[in-house]
Amino acid sequence: MIDDDAANRAGSANGSAEMTHVSRTGGPADGSMESLYPFLYSGQTDITAVLDLVRQSTVAKAEEILELRREVRDAAAARLAACAQDMAARFTAGGRLLAFGNGGSATDAQHLVTLFLNPGADARPLAALSLASDPAVLTALSNDIGVDVVFARQIAAFGGPADIAVGLSTSGNSENLLRAFDEASRRGLLTVGFAGYSGGKMAELDTLDYLFVAPSASVHRIQEAQTTMYNILWELCQAALGQPAQFRPVPVDS
Repeated sequence: MIDDDAANRAGSANGSAEMTHVSRTGGPADGSMESLYPFLYSGQTDITAVLDLVRQSTVAKAEEILELRREVRDAAAARLAACAQDMAARFTAGGRLLAFGNGGSATDAQHLVTLFLNPGADARPLAALSLASDPAVLTALSNDIGVDVVFARQIAAFGGPADIAVGLSTSGNSENLLRAFDEASRRGLLTVGFAGYSGGKMAELDTLDYLFVAPSASVHRIQEAQTTMYNILWELCQAALGQPAQFRPVPVDS
């Protein structure tokens, strides 16, 4: 899946390590083709040996994501539960979830929205909107003003103090997400961020109520862990809707 900040990070210190084939330690760089598919570069021509390398690579990837999920679970369990309670209170007060992200994270934002809006079975549908899914709005704002405002402008138009703003990024450095969180916080929305690496610039924000970080340098592992986290968040929110905390929106100057 394409990294949400690939273009911005291509020339950065973090990005350059990922875009090259060799890391500073001499081995394959995290996220490179060699590290993801080592059997393609092993020089093996025997099909049995190649299939064995494929198996080893698949097992290694599975172990990596399981370990990352355990790490995220241990670090974020209490905050996920608290966030779900706050989200349930917002939904009870008539709020909506506004999700956004770039590239692959835009797809994850749409998946998150679909999960809340159309959960299936006996789960309660909850109002949700993806701010990354309308090409007319995105291209108009990008063309007329700039890509940095494509989410902040929509939050200014749609967001209210009972709503929830959820932004997803792998690097945590997307400028349009940072601006969106600033706008959402100013308007009283509950703000929730998902990031990778060490959280990037999102970790420095004072406008985020909750930040969930998948501490990995692999875009693939980050997005897999983020998917796990927001699915857990949805399940906990559904459970919390039985007796959610009371939320009364406070008027916020626009």
